[in-house]
Amino acid sequence: MKLFRAPVVAIAAVAAFAVPAAVEAHRIWMLPSSTVLSGDEAWVTIDAAVSNELFYFNHQPLRGDFTATAPDGTAMEIHNLNTGRFRSTFDVHLTQQGTHRVGLVREGAIGSYMLNGERQRLPRGFQMSQMASLPAGATDVQVVENHSRTEAYLTLGAPTATLFQPTGKGIELVPVTHPNDLYADEPGVFRFLLDGQPAANLEVTIVPGGSRYRDEVGEMHLTTDAQGEVTIAWPQPGMYWMNLTSGGGDEDEGTAPARRASYAATLEVLAP
Repeated sequence: MKLFRAPVVAIAAVAAFAVPAAVEAHRIWMLPSSTVLSGDEAWVTIDAAVSNELFYFNHQPLRGDFTATAPDGTAMEIHNLNTGRFRSTFDVHLTQQGTHRVGLVREGAIGSYMLNGERQRLPRGFQMSQMASLPAGATDVQVVENHSRTEAYLTLGAPTATLFQPTGKGIELVPVTHPNDLYADEPGVFRFLLDGQPAANLEVTIVPGGSRYRDEVGEMHLTTDAQGEVTIAWPQPGMYWMNLTSGGGDEDEGTAPARRASYAATLEVLAP
């Protein structure tokens, strides 16, 4: 394990999450200006976008309530947030030694119901906690609950693992190999949880960045094992987008909500 051979100021290690059904052809990602830094403090700028070419912003900006968390678990301020035509950008100020997290978590539901013989759609932003507010007489309720998680990890000084405590909601990363400690001559091992349990038998899609300049996308498809782990052999140094999606859940007599969760990440892999 080559834990922190030297401070590196290079681009990108992200975790981004869930692609709504309407934009499944596009990929959601956040791109830090640096992922591994040295010194007493540092600034990092984050680009956040939705596009089908990695990591090239040409479709629409990623919007939402971005968060940043320090190594001790305290919330950090989001500075200079701006949303343009193709991307959102913001800055974070790293003042603690260790690994920080920048993220975007989205929760909600989409679906419809029958009322007076007509199909009605759930309003935008509908939450599962609002199920009791459906109109009296609503029937044939069809609901898909969505949970998406997008994260970027930034390390100042030596990497730490204090932020990888699962919440039990959605797909979460509990890494075996630290996401800021990836090298092309060493496979990376990642463990995933789904609602707090091992995320077994989920497909993991890995796509190298720079697809705009290649004839082939070069994506890889792997599957998590019974413990929710996957081992990734990196073909070469560079930036890689990683995505997992869990599609749906059991329905009870057609009324219990299906469950969809997703997680995406852009990981920087350094030269040996």
